[in-house]
Amino acid sequence: MDLPVSGPPIQFDPLSADFAQDPYPVYAAMRDSGRAVHYASEDTWMLTRIADVEAVALDKTMLRVIDDRLGEAGRRALKVKAGMHDMPYHERYVQTNMLDSEGAVHDRQRRLVFREFTPVLVERQRPMIEAHVGALLDDMADKRDIDFISDFAAHIPGHVIGCVIGVPDLDCPQLRIWSEDVVRYYNVGRTQEQKQAAEAAVRDFCDYLNHLIEKRMRQPRDDLLTRLIAYEQAGEASRDETISLAMLILMAGHGSTIDVLGSGLHALLRFPDEHRRLREDPGLMRQAVQEMFRFESPLPYFHRFATEDTTIAGQAFEAGTRLGLLYGAANRDPDRFADPDRFDITRTPNRHIAFGGGVHFCLGNHLSRLDMMVVFTALNTRFAAIDLIEDPVYKRGLSVRGPEALKVRLEAA
Repeated sequence: MDLPVSGPPIQFDPLSADFAQDPYPVYAAMRDSGRAVHYASEDTWMLTRIADVEAVALDKTMLRVIDDRLGEAGRRALKVKAGMHDMPYHERYVQTNMLDSEGAVHDRQRRLVFREFTPVLVERQRPMIEAHVGALLDDMADKRDIDFISDFAAHIPGHVIGCVIGVPDLDCPQLRIWSEDVVRYYNVGRTQEQKQAAEAAVRDFCDYLNHLIEKRMRQPRDDLLTRLIAYEQAGEASRDETISLAMLILMAGHGSTIDVLGSGLHALLRFPDEHRRLREDPGLMRQAVQEMFRFESPLPYFHRFATEDTTIAGQAFEAGTRLGLLYGAANRDPDRFADPDRFDITRTPNRHIAFGGGVHFCLGNHLSRLDMMVVFTALNTRFAAIDLIEDPVYKRGLSVRGPEALKVRLEAA
């Protein structure tokens, strides 16, 4: 659809194949317009410059949800407008989770899980992640041509997060399916079929977690779910919150990690000089991973509501306006990143916004980075060459960014 801005109209169709393959020319045109642009189907003003996106993300008057300011009728109208009504399980466990809450509720829930995702505690997961990645690569020892996504990347985050929370490894494939069904409904262009799939997934997810919680209450373990149960029993959380938090953590780490593993490898294959440099100097791995998140942000869009009349880059917005934070566009802003469309593993400084900002800054960022460092270290050790067999097709939509498949040929070291 055309977005109304000064100058020639900008073709902005997040569900098109062209946008999926390369959204960055569109983002650049939006940025160059110097203004927020209105996306009518979502009634959202899109921000693309990193200074504006960062300022809104850090502004405590900009909220992800404003339900408590609307009254019952206003809340219902907003849910109907977004297609988030008539979903009892989704409304109970997803629309009230930590991501979709603000203020004291959000702060209390975040405190319950924050301590689990500090850099020191996350680093303790390294041996588990290395062992799992090694076992996956052992299983592929006789394969030459693989789909990097379905044969490898898709089997990593579920296992890792499952171990942290305390989910049996055999159950992780099903949790991935439920997670994808729920997350898909956050994207633009939502359909009735997707709505039904999301509601069914939350219902089944809830039944599964209730069963696992009852089991943990009888047989506690050293895992996050056991600690969430302890908070519940101490009166710090309700049973609904225990389920909601566990569900959110499992969902949040699945798709985005798979996506950035795929787009990260694709970037290395598109820029072979950078891949060669990383092979020659493994000490660059941390910087390389940082650049992977900037170059192809796996969660390229979130939103905030203005709770006060405000002005952004000289443009006035009334309280209640929905503002779109296009992280994917902001992370290619030449005002901060020199030659932003180049993948540069030595880029420094590299202060991107792929993990959001403010109170909704991604708690799992350290675990995602660790996953990436372990995976790409193992790939560069195990294989003398990784070659692209065919150009990948990227997922359509505004809220996700990653290849649907990534066909590569492996040459053992």
